Amino acid sequence: MTEEAQRVIDAMNAVEAIADPEKRARAISEVLAHQTERGSEWRKMRRQVVLDLRAQVPAVSYRKIANLLGIGLATVQDIEKGYTGSGRDRPRAKQPEE
Repeated sequence: MTEEAQRVIDAMNAVEAIADPEKRARAISEVLAHQTERGSEWRKMRRQVVLDLRAQVPAVSYRKIANLLGIGLATVQDIEKGYTGSGRDRPRAKQPEE
């Protein structure tokens, strides 16, 4: 894990450790509000990295990108296609006609 990611996780753990339940809930609300705003931007930034790697000549393989970013192969492909979430943006598979 990167040092930067670990600092974020440590900060999240600190929020969870706030003894006063109302202060803890308020801090959680603040973090969630910022996470919603940043989530979209972070997904765009990550997608641009994938697109840039795929645009190189020769293109960086999906497997290498997955290893570089610490994510699954299918996730890299989904990111490249612009899919987000848990499959809700993916086109439905065509059903074979009977």
